[in-house]
Amino acid sequence: MNSEGTPFTATRGDAAREALGALRAEVSKAVVGQDAVVTGMVIALLCRGHVLLEGVPGVAKTLMVRTLSAALTLDFKRVQFTPDLMPGDVTGSLIFDARTARFEFREGPVFTNLLLADEINRTPPKTQAALLEAMEERQVSVEGDARALPDPFVVCATQNPVEYEGTYQLPEAQLDRFLLKLTVPLPPREQEISVLERHALGFDPRDLSEVKPVATADDLAAGREAVAGVHVAPEVLGYIVDVARATRSSPALQLGVSPRGATALLAASRAWAWLSGRPYVTPDDVKALARPALRHRVQLRPEAELEGASADGVLDGILASVPVPR
Repeated sequence: MNSEGTPFTATRGDAAREALGALRAEVSKAVVGQDAVVTGMVIALLCRGHVLLEGVPGVAKTLMVRTLSAALTLDFKRVQFTPDLMPGDVTGSLIFDARTARFEFREGPVFTNLLLADEINRTPPKTQAALLEAMEERQVSVEGDARALPDPFVVCATQNPVEYEGTYQLPEAQLDRFLLKLTVPLPPREQEISVLERHALGFDPRDLSEVKPVATADDLAAGREAVAGVHVAPEVLGYIVDVARATRSSPALQLGVSPRGATALLAASRAWAWLSGRPYVTPDDVKALARPALRHRVQLRPEAELEGASADGVLDGILASVPVPR
């Protein structure tokens, strides 16, 4: 049932797919050439998953999240992660109210639907850890009291992969809580020309007034209901498990994919199949989502890194070697 008590139907699912397609089109009004990344963010919304965006400065990571929030009728907050940020600045804290002579809880920016954690690796581990409970349990505990976060609650975090001075590497426990890690590439020449043409015509990335809300929380709820009905054959389930197990035995990796990683790949594959208009998951869906769902859950051996190996390259080799169900 939706918030108005209307039962979910195939028609509502189709309408939700159209709304989310319009959402991707609306984001393209401000962001050029990042369709795959935007689609990944929509998949995360459908799965109630979190997203880590990685790319060099200036490829519109923050603009993408801001535009996505403008095209959704969801509450949005942004936190600029800095070296002096404290856990209470994110989760909230108890404040003494002199008028009542009592401590009152003041909510932090984490109490929202869509949280932009900008440059998350610039804050110390103590503050990074403040998000662990919120990302996994969808709640914040302060002084022994658990406070539920709004539904949906999705963290979109950004980080810079080339500048390490003054940064703190995200721990594996936190990386594993991101459903997807999306790499934001530099645009091709033609698309970069299109970016310059927009700016020459007066486009201001700080002004998103042209972006209109085209999808609602009910659309996401209907989409999630439809995704839950996407069929996954036993052979495809076995294929996902075989891919995950192959990462654990790869000689290039010292850390493979956990069962949580396998469930993340399953969820993302179902969402992608539904967005593609199919009521079932194919092995190609699994292959398409394997990199973003698993790249941050594996860890290369030092000798493999010295030889120039990458997580994506190792995953490609595994996908090429694991038998595909027919």
